[in-house]
Amino acid sequence: MEIIDNKELLRFEYRSNGIIAYLEYKYYKQKNIAFVHTVVPDALKGKGIATALAEFAFKYAKQHKKMVMVYCPFVGAYIKKHPELQQQLNPEFYV
Repeated sequence: MEIIDNKELLRFEYRSNGIIAYLEYKYYKQKNIAFVHTVVPDALKGKGIATALAEFAFKYAKQHKKMVMVYCPFVGAYIKKHPELQQQLNPEFYV
C-alpha cells in the first residue's frame, strides 16, 4: 500500500482509482507533529487504510524526530491497540 506525504496539503495520502484517504497533520513548535484528522471515504473503508495511514504517520514522526500530539479520535484508538507508540507521544498534548 503506497502512502505519500502531501507536503502542500499537510496530509499523508493513499489514493485508489481517484479516491483519496488521508490523515491530516500540522507542525507545532518545530519539535512536534499533530495528527489532526483521518478521512477514509466509504469506497475505501474496511481495507485497513486508516491503520496503514496511522502506521505511516508514526514512522514518519520517528524518522523526523518529532514528538506526536494526538487530536484525531482514530489515532487515539490506534495508540490504545499499540501502547509501544506511547513513547512517541508528547504527554502534554495527548488528548
